[in-house]
Amino acid sequence: MKSNHKKRVFRSILIILVVIGISVTGLSIYASDYYCADTAAIESFSCSTDVTKTMLSDGVIAYSSGHPETGFIFYPGGKVEHTAYEPLLKACAENNILCILIQMPFNLAVLDINAADGIKEQFPDIENWYIGGHSLGGSMAASYVSKNVNHFDGLILLASYSTVDLSKTDLNILSVYGSEDKVLNHKKYEEYRTNLSDALVEVVLDGGCHAYFGMYGKQDGDGTPTLKNEEQITLTANKIIEFTR
Repeated sequence: MKSNHKKRVFRSILIILVVIGISVTGLSIYASDYYCADTAAIESFSCSTDVTKTMLSDGVIAYSSGHPETGFIFYPGGKVEHTAYEPLLKACAENNILCILIQMPFNLAVLDINAADGIKEQFPDIENWYIGGHSLGGSMAASYVSKNVNHFDGLILLASYSTVDLSKTDLNILSVYGSEDKVLNHKKYEEYRTNLSDALVEVVLDGGCHAYFGMYGKQDGDGTPTLKNEEQITLTANKIIEFTR
């Protein structure tokens, strides 16, 4: 009897280990296929040389210029290399916004929703804070801010939506997406609109697409933009700057 029991325990442990191994392997394969930052396009993007780039811990990057009073923590889109959003954040940093770009595990914000923890404490001179992100990153930023409402002035969603209810909060919310975006689930976007506060500012970029909030090339399933990548980033940065003032 004891021998049979040991065999059953051994089989159960073996099955669990096999399942874990398959899951880890599957995640590794899935995560290894991601959109790389377009280095050449990023380097050619016009930006003030006054913007300072500082590497923080865990791959987090801070962009700043002058003496910013506003901070913006940014969660990248799913399976997109975080540095693809450098042009957008540099454009915001040129206008006295301290921009914090988070590097996510396996380029998936869902694996570290609380990545913003401890960021604000590193910059005690910043009075006003916003958090947001692109696509999956925006949804995860919304989840984070829902548990930290009193620590932020607003939420910025780029081609994204909030699956958590923020309608009873005082958060200012900016939602920006492109008219040619075919990746954003518009049905869910409309369904979850009621989760946003009354202080919602919604902007539809005519001719914009899903991928052009960053610089990582064309995204599978996306629409055909009539805006150039640089134009969409500049327009978005202007909206963020206006929103946070």
